[in-house]
Amino acid sequence: MKHLALTAALALLAAPAMAGQCPMDMAKIDAAMETAELSEARMAEVKALRAEGEALHEAGDHAASVETLAKAKEMLGVE
Repeated sequence: MKHLALTAALALLAAPAMAGQCPMDMAKIDAAMETAELSEARMAEVKALRAEGEALHEAGDHAASVETLAKAKEMLGVE
């Protein structure tokens, strides 16, 4: 029972950290898109992933948002 309580507490503490990462990732993507040399199709895919990540963030699904934004960052070569 103690392990379950500890796991739940750690999960609750991790959620705000992930929530704070989303806006930073979106800003990095926005900045990289300004200078990225991608095809129109590839840029459209990045923009779609960025929009999906923002929607997930606003819906409170921060883990999925971070994962989606990571795909866009990878396509742009951003860390």
